[in-house]
Amino acid sequence: MAGSDRARGAYASGWLALILAALVGGVAALAQDLRFFRLGTGPSNGTSFPIGELIAGAISNPPGSRECEKGGSCGVPGLIAVAQSTAGSVGNVEAIGKGALDGAIVQADVAFWAYYGAGIYTPGGAIRDLRAVANLFRDSIHLVVRADSNVGSVADLKGKRVAMGEPGSGTLVDAQLIIKAFGLKEADMRPAYLKTDLAIDQMVEGRLDAIFLAGLAPSPEIAELAERLPIRVVPITGAEIEELRKTTSFFVETAIPGGLYKGADQPTPTLGIGALLVVSAKVSDETVFGLTRALWHKSTRAALDSGPPAGKRIQLESALQGVPIPLHPGAERYYRENKMMD
Repeated sequence: MAGSDRARGAYASGWLALILAALVGGVAALAQDLRFFRLGTGPSNGTSFPIGELIAGAISNPPGSRECEKGGSCGVPGLIAVAQSTAGSVGNVEAIGKGALDGAIVQADVAFWAYYGAGIYTPGGAIRDLRAVANLFRDSIHLVVRADSNVGSVADLKGKRVAMGEPGSGTLVDAQLIIKAFGLKEADMRPAYLKTDLAIDQMVEGRLDAIFLAGLAPSPEIAELAERLPIRVVPITGAEIEELRKTTSFFVETAIPGGLYKGADQPTPTLGIGALLVVSAKVSDETVFGLTRALWHKSTRAALDSGPPAGKRIQLESALQGVPIPLHPGAERYYRENKMMD
């Protein structure tokens, strides 16, 4: 925890320096409009948070910054974006709907349901202000148990102590859909709705039998668990999953490669789901055009390639793949100008 606290402190100090630079950047710089952009991510120890920090840095360009062509910021002029740790996708889209966030990283299924008032939402509860900027990467759904567990499939979770994900997370939504596909209800298990770090601690202590987690593979949380306890990754596959995919088209068949986690040497079939960068429809077209351009700028590419593992998977070629909600007009303008749309 001390290391993560230092990292957060360093990040906060960095933004303080940027703000101070904005304040002393001279009269011409101060004449620019200073705007803040709140970007929801996920838990601070998960996959989305470091990617959100990287994106926030890439799209920021505080007043007084050196010009992009001279090695300075290539973000949106006058914009300071701040990555915020959150519970996850469900909380993110709801915060955008309430105006508490300007953008977020959100699972594709949650974005679709929120926009169209389907799935976990009702038509009356649709969040119509949601707009897409890009598909970023694909999460894999992990079901992890102790290495000596007798759980060999989702069906074996009956009567078990299972961490389903915390309220507001995409993990919880996905876990609920998966157990239902296997004929289980949460009442058939002993569910726990925990942050992932707490779930890991409880599994190590013997208080949990299984953990669900939707995240990029390799997941730093699962890697940590594997270092503390012998684990096994349970396959999420079978006729039940084939039926689920007929009604939930955002799930794709994928596999968690072997060797990513200590003791998990064989590939494990599972489900994947896209992670999108979304924004509020209320953000101006010019701002979203600028942040989309900054996201795909060559300087951002270098940062993505040298940053967290998910960074290398964020590619312009797949930016429009599996995007189930309308693009923001600012993002659409960028893709049209770059001949990616008719």
